[in-house]
Amino acid sequence: MKLDFLIALPEIVLLAGACALMLVDLFVKSEDRRASFFMAQCVLLACAAATVFVLVGTGGVLIHAFNKLYVADVMSHVLKLAAYGAVSAALVYSRQYLLDRGLLRGEFLTLLLFALLGMMVMISANSFLTVYLGLELLSLCLYALVALNRDSAASTEAAMKYFVLGALASGMLLYGMSMLYGATGSLEVLKVAEAVFNGEAREAVMVFALVFIIAGLGFKLGAVPFHMWVPDVYHGAPTAVALFIGSAPKLAAFALIIRLLVEALGAEVLLVEWRDMLIIMSVLSMAIGNITAIAQTNLKRMLAYSTISHMGFVLLGLLSGDLNGYSSAMFYVVVYALMNIGAFGMILVLSRSGFEAENLDDFSGLNQRSPWYAFMMLLIMFSMAGVPPTVGFYAKLSVLQAVLNAGYVWLAVVAVLFALVGAFYYLRLVKLMYFDEPRDTAPITPRSDARVVMSVNGLAMLVFGVMPEPLMALCAYSIQFSL
Repeated sequence: MKLDFLIALPEIVLLAGACALMLVDLFVKSEDRRASFFMAQCVLLACAAATVFVLVGTGGVLIHAFNKLYVADVMSHVLKLAAYGAVSAALVYSRQYLLDRGLLRGEFLTLLLFALLGMMVMISANSFLTVYLGLELLSLCLYALVALNRDSAASTEAAMKYFVLGALASGMLLYGMSMLYGATGSLEVLKVAEAVFNGEAREAVMVFALVFIIAGLGFKLGAVPFHMWVPDVYHGAPTAVALFIGSAPKLAAFALIIRLLVEALGAEVLLVEWRDMLIIMSVLSMAIGNITAIAQTNLKRMLAYSTISHMGFVLLGLLSGDLNGYSSAMFYVVVYALMNIGAFGMILVLSRSGFEAENLDDFSGLNQRSPWYAFMMLLIMFSMAGVPPTVGFYAKLSVLQAVLNAGYVWLAVVAVLFALVGAFYYLRLVKLMYFDEPRDTAPITPRSDARVVMSVNGLAMLVFGVMPEPLMALCAYSIQFSL
């Protein structure tokens, strides 16, 4: 039992830190909440230290804890570290934005940490019970975060849509998992996999369960046809919340897919079934995401449809059905989180009190106002479009190679065509920044920490693009020793 608590040390540290933050924030009187903000960052740093401690202490060996409800492996540790980085960057980018709008309250910081706790539980889940516990903790925090600005009708409407559709998707996922339990007699991922492999479960029941599970997972990813919430939530939520929703939860959703589809339902008899479903979802996501994004004038909605198309690429790696494809999908989802944080971070950097820099026209002439920020946004847009030598190029290339190795030449061709369509609206923003006259001449004065993080975020697109091997090797190692 002591070993169980040691393995779950990062979650324990985060839970204790989030509860302590709630208490400390009661006594914080300053509007900028410097103490609360600093404490939240310290909690994230402590979680990262605890995760590295567990990783080094166990030597990366796969370990089950709490009667096999919880699993600690290399993949879970890497995804948790990436999630800490995403949440930490979200806090830095969001601080001035929320302060200007009177939204920098203890609720935001606490909900962010509890949402992270939900993600960590999802990432290390080894039972359907643990999966659902983490999923609901994350979802409930996100619903509240979207509605953080109670005076905004758009935020309230987005939260209601998100809540209703999220409840429906959670119900589908729960129904699918209950059918799996009825067919196999177990809630444990490995026992379900064993029952499927040995042919102990009825195939018809398993296929029905698979449909419901993929519907629930598709909603969490934001893949077509379960994408209806993405544009409205990204547009209606405060930009600081949209940044968070568009980054870290995707890491947890990827882990959930690995646990449920690959580990539990990865036997050959079911692999063929869910591979066909993922092909349809992937093609539709790339098509609808990229084509619809062209018509958008609001950058947040454009990034929402961009997210849908990127999730299509993630599904391409997953449907290949081998370790190379899974590691490519993991590499892609980590890179996507980094790109999306940078894109939304730039909106936050350019926004100020009484002004939301969320329309494409707000970026017109950015190079004349700030050549450095224009260059950072150029690197981020090039990476999203998959233009070398940025890291987005290698993310797309690795996924396409996995698809080709699986024998889906036509699917790779379709993906390349839609990637070319997507390049249009990314490069359109670059054209506005460098070739149009500025619509706004106000000075850009973000906080010093936001300037540093934005510079690191943008240059990371180039650094990982020039040297992608370490991150790709880490993802391949994580998948290899976790499956």
